[in-house]
Amino acid sequence: MLIPVLLSGGVGSRLWPVSRAARPKQFLPLSAEGSMLQETQRRLAGLSCGTAIVVCNADHRFLVAEQLQHESEQAPTIILEPAGRNTAPAIALAAIHSREVDPEALLLVLPADHHVTDTDAFQRAVEQASERAMAGMLMTFGVVPSHAETGYGYVRCGAEWEEGLFELAEFVEKPDQETAQQYVDSGTYFWNSGMFLLRADRYLAELAAHQPEMLAACEQAMSGAQRDLDFIRPNAEAFLASPANSIDYAVMEHTEAGGVAALSCGWSDVGAWPALWEMGSGDEEGNVTQGDVFLHDASNNYVRSDSRLVTGVGIADLVIVETADAVMVGAKDRVQDVKKVVEALLLVDRPEATQHQTVWRPWGSYESLVVGEQFQVKRLTVQPGQELSLQLHHHRAEHWVVVSGSAEVIRGEEHFTLGPDESTYIPIGVKHRLANRGTDPLEVIEVQSGSYLGEDDIVRFEDVYGREESPK
Repeated sequence: MLIPVLLSGGVGSRLWPVSRAARPKQFLPLSAEGSMLQETQRRLAGLSCGTAIVVCNADHRFLVAEQLQHESEQAPTIILEPAGRNTAPAIALAAIHSREVDPEALLLVLPADHHVTDTDAFQRAVEQASERAMAGMLMTFGVVPSHAETGYGYVRCGAEWEEGLFELAEFVEKPDQETAQQYVDSGTYFWNSGMFLLRADRYLAELAAHQPEMLAACEQAMSGAQRDLDFIRPNAEAFLASPANSIDYAVMEHTEAGGVAALSCGWSDVGAWPALWEMGSGDEEGNVTQGDVFLHDASNNYVRSDSRLVTGVGIADLVIVETADAVMVGAKDRVQDVKKVVEALLLVDRPEATQHQTVWRPWGSYESLVVGEQFQVKRLTVQPGQELSLQLHHHRAEHWVVVSGSAEVIRGEEHFTLGPDESTYIPIGVKHRLANRGTDPLEVIEVQSGSYLGEDDIVRFEDVYGREESPK
């Protein structure tokens, strides 16, 4: 059985300010209709697959569930990493789980934040590599390079078994420009895609041989796993004992059973903003724009606007990205260093480093519109059939005004419905809940007032999502 394993633990800091820890690039529509996670799931249509396994962190569990609920007839199995330990332990969790379904399950390991333009070519490469993988080889997909790229690692191929399939010789780090050109000219080096096809039992056997501590920690974590709604929570204490390492270093560099399948499918890991410039449709001057953008006497720029008009005059080779609460401007050949900006923002505890102005919750989202001394105005969007927790606040009161949709409200012992232009007041210390029982999104303006407006001023009594740690 072919089981897709979607790795969704990345942060994508090089695509800040659009990608942030609270909603990183795999959950964003950067390169196609729908998010990159959804694009990855759709790439599997046509392959004969079992239920997909998604490995992600707990903060993103509802995002994963929501985005994939309509992408497949089978709801995915979602394994929640207690902490990031890189790809080797993440794949181990999936392999241990899939072993219960099929001892010889074939795992197709895919990062959830990559872009592929030729799905047919991708699927042909998977099918071609399957026979070798079923025979016990650990296959990685090497992307046939279109140019000398310094932003990717490479795999060097050994003997060619058959057309498009090679022995794995070694993984090599990101090269300088001259070395990258030598790699491409040689014809024996491919870009390291980070995608793999391997049998679950063979992968675990390789871990036993080369990373026994990692395997022991992951086995113990999964044996102590708990079910949380539709999620699997491995035992945190056991998993945290695992060394952190990538599958490249932990297994593929040591195994004698490594293979490479050549892949030419219009692949990109969308690792930084210039990748979107390369993928986009530019104007006559080479500018790629998205949103409300006007350029004059400009060339070879990538300019993205999410919330307002952005203009540029006499500029070249720049990346300009605007969001509701931040603007990033960088030289195209230096913009990979934006992750250093994120690191600096984290050091001074700037919320823009991790949170968007719009914050997503399992019931919908909220956006802070105005923040003042002892008051705050938010816009809440509650999706059809969803509800907030039954809760109260010790330090703030709330006034709700319905803009559109129908709101079902619990306020103390009262239970009533509000329509557009209707409102209610929630005093401090009163239990309350907001729900949308309709078929259209519910939009509410919430005005908070009080001595303390932090999201941790919430006492929950009931929550259909089983949350304890997340606000609202």
